Amino acid sequence: MTSENPFLSDYNTPFNLPPFNKIRTEHYMPAILKGIEEQKSEIERIRSEKEAPDFNNTVLAFETSGSTLTKVLDVYKNTLLANTSDSLQKVAKELAPILTGHNDGIILDSTLFSRIQIVYEKRNELSLDPEEKRLLDETYKSFVRKGARLDKAGKERLRKINERLAVLTLQFGENLLAEDNDWKLVIEKEVDLEGLPERIISGASKAAEETGYPGKWVITLHKPSWIPFMQYSSRRILREKVYKAWMNRGNNNNEHDNKEVLIEIVRLRGEKAKLIGYDTWAAYRIDNNMAKNTMAVYNLLNQLWDKTLPVAEAEREAIHTMIVEEEGDFKIEPWDWWYYAEKIRKERYDLNDEILRPYFELNAVQEGLFFVLKKLYGIRMVERKDLPKPYPDALTYEVQESDGSHIGILYMDFYPRANKTGGAWMEAYRKQQLKEGEFIKPVITTVFNFSKPVGGQPALLTFDEVQTMFHEVGHALHGLLSRCTYRTLSGTAVALDFVELPSQIMENWAAEPEVLKVYARHFKTGEPVPDTLIDKLVASGKFNQGFSMTERLAASLLDLSWHNTLFRGDIDPMKFEDLEMKRIGLIHEIIPRYKSTY
Repeated sequence: MTSENPFLSDYNTPFNLPPFNKIRTEHYMPAILKGIEEQKSEIERIRSEKEAPDFNNTVLAFETSGSTLTKVLDVYKNTLLANTSDSLQKVAKELAPILTGHNDGIILDSTLFSRIQIVYEKRNELSLDPEEKRLLDETYKSFVRKGARLDKAGKERLRKINERLAVLTLQFGENLLAEDNDWKLVIEKEVDLEGLPERIISGASKAAEETGYPGKWVITLHKPSWIPFMQYSSRRILREKVYKAWMNRGNNNNEHDNKEVLIEIVRLRGEKAKLIGYDTWAAYRIDNNMAKNTMAVYNLLNQLWDKTLPVAEAEREAIHTMIVEEEGDFKIEPWDWWYYAEKIRKERYDLNDEILRPYFELNAVQEGLFFVLKKLYGIRMVERKDLPKPYPDALTYEVQESDGSHIGILYMDFYPRANKTGGAWMEAYRKQQLKEGEFIKPVITTVFNFSKPVGGQPALLTFDEVQTMFHEVGHALHGLLSRCTYRTLSGTAVALDFVELPSQIMENWAAEPEVLKVYARHFKTGEPVPDTLIDKLVASGKFNQGFSMTERLAASLLDLSWHNTLFRGDIDPMKFEDLEMKRIGLIHEIIPRYKSTY
């Protein structure tokens, strides 16, 4: 018997949080379908309105439509990313074309768009405040950019493209998740652990127990596993196996292969851009951001590339010198870089991640982060164990003003799971808005994939992970401290080349000596990080940045090339990628951080 659907009634929870413990996969489809029907009725009321179009009866009415659908989708999309299941992925495949069709039905409705266009064209005659003007402008632009001005044939083709893209992008992500989870390196001999710190060995042993290989060691493609293996394993042949497994995700000619998927995505995106009036998908995407055009993006990336590549080449020479001095001459491969870079950092600065980790215990880092939030913004983070949370691993915080008044809710989810997408991100379970005079408080989540506690020790982070925590909470602040009337404009709903500003600001505080003194304390002794280590951390701040920037810029330029090229005839995606990397002069020892198939 199907349980009562929690989406279709008031939540009746503290702060009106989703009652996660009551939500089941079976609830999503009926709630979304009901939300779709409700929004269709609301849109029909706008279409059939007898009064002349104005801001309230058309633009505002559209903005406030679909509240039930939004309520369900906010939970559904976050769950699909961070806590998915086979049954939920099955629902997602059924829902993708349904949701796309519904959205297209609204955007491509000529009568609805005509009313919005009338309001937009007389905007200078209306007494609108700045926020109302922005909502009108963004609503009109959104309709135009999504094809509202196309003729009947163009709209019909666009519907088919959008429906197919919805399925393909979902498939691309599912393939990647499967590739991340399916591969593992099983180590059976203790000699093959040579060079690995005890913490990594303990983690590999625990992973082996969890995956059915007791008494052995397992390395996976989750970042907390494969990155330290690449940094410390002296077994070159095993480093090669791990690295190739990572770089070939989605490119293994198996059921999870992404090559054909990405080709179809690229072709359909290009066709869609042409339909809407842009030369390429890149031009279409960039037009709505601060950069405005592809040339501006190319100019920036190429300037950075010209400065960065020589630094990477110098770093390669330093690695080659160490190889010659220590092991004889051999050709450097991408799976050598991480290992020798870490050795050089230790040699030059007497510093590596394992020296720093004991000072970056996760709870202490969190306390340091919260100290900064209080110091800069006057806000308090109060852990609440009595509130509903999306999954057992999540920590729940009530965000308060200094006087204790409620700002919003922040969830923090730290560790990898097999049903969780890799990487780190911020999202909203509920965006801030002003609705019928009531200030709707935001519910924000930050999701990470940090190193788990192992060997009886607490979770000890790398400094890169510390920066990631600060970074994502910077995004969270953007959502939490939003003060907008309209949901469409609130929080992180800004140009994509501006949205990183709050996160970059927060990230920079992580390395401030004053801040380090607050949170960087040895997990055993409680001693603050010594000034000598802080000096080494600061001194090594630009170390290996040629590599880091080059792999990121290569990925950016590759993405731009995929979406700024008009493809005719057959495409071999890996050949295209290789040609593009040769064209920009990427050195053999570095690959793009994000290759085409992932």
